[in-house]
Amino acid sequence: MSQSTRGWTLNDWQQAYRNQHLQPAVLAELLAELSDSDPAWISLASAQQLQVQLDELAERLAGVAGDLAKLPLYGVPFAIKDNIDVAGWPTTAACPEFAYTAEADATVVAKLRAAGAIVIGKTNLDQFATGLVGTRSPYGAVPNSFDPTYVSGGSSSGSASVVARGLVPFALGTDTAGSGRVPAGFNNIIGLKPTKGWLSTRSLVPACRTLDCISVFALTVADAQAVATIAGGFDAADPYSRENPNSAKVGMPAKPRLAVPAAPEFFGDAQNQAVFEQALGQLRELGAELVEIDFAPFRELADQLYYGSWVAERTVALEHVDPAHIDPVVRGIVTGGEQYSACDAYQAEYIRAELSRRINEALAGFDALVVPTSPTIRTLAEMAAEPVLFNSQFGTYTNFTNLADLCALAVPAGFREDGLPAGITLLAPAWHDQALAALGRRWQDFRALPLGATGRALPPQGTPAQAPGSVRVAVVGAHLTGMPLNFQLTSRNAVLVEQTTSAAHYRLYALPGTVPPKPGLARVTEDGAEIIVELWDVPQARFGEFVAEIPPPLGIGNLQLADGRWVKGFICEPYALEGARDITGFGGWRAFIASQQG
Repeated sequence: MSQSTRGWTLNDWQQAYRNQHLQPAVLAELLAELSDSDPAWISLASAQQLQVQLDELAERLAGVAGDLAKLPLYGVPFAIKDNIDVAGWPTTAACPEFAYTAEADATVVAKLRAAGAIVIGKTNLDQFATGLVGTRSPYGAVPNSFDPTYVSGGSSSGSASVVARGLVPFALGTDTAGSGRVPAGFNNIIGLKPTKGWLSTRSLVPACRTLDCISVFALTVADAQAVATIAGGFDAADPYSRENPNSAKVGMPAKPRLAVPAAPEFFGDAQNQAVFEQALGQLRELGAELVEIDFAPFRELADQLYYGSWVAERTVALEHVDPAHIDPVVRGIVTGGEQYSACDAYQAEYIRAELSRRINEALAGFDALVVPTSPTIRTLAEMAAEPVLFNSQFGTYTNFTNLADLCALAVPAGFREDGLPAGITLLAPAWHDQALAALGRRWQDFRALPLGATGRALPPQGTPAQAPGSVRVAVVGAHLTGMPLNFQLTSRNAVLVEQTTSAAHYRLYALPGTVPPKPGLARVTEDGAEIIVELWDVPQARFGEFVAEIPPPLGIGNLQLADGRWVKGFICEPYALEGARDITGFGGWRAFIASQQG
């Protein structure tokens, strides 16, 4: 592949197309440099398959009159785990005898292609997505991108590998027990495990259908979140798809309160332990408060996935596959589900519900949970000797996630003494994906680790756009941080974005007789000034509650900022300003209050 695109992020590809430095025809060159002998790939696009996609891309561009902004993934190459359907391509799930030619794109693939993305190839996996190792495939074990004697992690081994090596800027994986996170940790990249139901699983070969998620691998948090936002959304064709209630916070406080496991287990791996402990210290440097919590419910729930009747869901998924065609280790797991009864399944569901409730209650007072992505890593030889035990160890901090309906973001944390990467994972209740991304971006910028195994430095990620599902509100008075009514924002999961100023078209007044004291902001045609405001992102579903508590003469309207942006903001009925003290000269409410107290 051309060295000029190796290790490019999504933003790099977008900029190159936007600046007309690149044309999609370059993807033929990229494809020619990829090798069928690379165990990360199961199939690569043929010249014809690529050309068909390029022709479709040209039609899409014409359909939007050449406006690249309407095709945010225009010409961007990506890879897909080979248990997800792509129209006209074989889907193998790493079992040649199971293979079939897909008639249509999976919903997530269709959305990404509609945004302009180009499928370059389909990637290797632990057969039927059963494993966290990357070795259970007739197409060969996928080696670690830093040291080929070590495992890559699975089951999304190929997708993680091609992203880590910079062959594509992002790839789709899946995550049932940690398959979208463990390989991210082992290969120094981002692994986004979304809230169940955000990304449709239509046309995904199921592993455990009630728990399966399609995940995203990328070199940066910003890229992973951008891809998930495009690929996500409610899909009526998927019975497990869900509408986002837009009630969860979409950002992260400057000083987040983070839970960490008390006495974390590393199975004697002092190097992984050292990286994790260093990461906790660095989170404190970022301003986080870390609080140890009892991890017993998490461990107990994690054990349910493979050591209880939940494994029978994998048995159901493969009930029509000849056992003789299944990898021996995978077959042992799948056939194990036959020993359980319907009564066992119901009992397991009761246990899951109880433990899930305890876990979510334990996390209620925190902005996120921080865990090692994996407690340890193993060589290929070690994994061959103990395939089940070591796989189980890898899932210590992942297996409970989908059972408890949590979202997760795996991010690089640093390097061990032996040069292998290790990661941490941020977790939170369902639909807190945007908040985790905000913390993940902050963490990645702070650590500034090289991208994957490319050796390339982390480029600037830019200012994040306003998170979908939120309303940006400018507050000017009693709702400011530390002021008496700020709780009306924080209690509704609103998050402070920044302090800035209004446009120079406003005057500020102290309203008489208000309790607690409040100002009135008025737009004027002359003699205006910039007034200090705070911008808060309020979850869409909570915005109405917030507005309902605003008493007259105040209300919510539109407010212009100094940089030209318009946001929702406090306005005041003109009648209330008659006789009110003009305090514009203070520049903001906080300075006026300080003058009254001193």
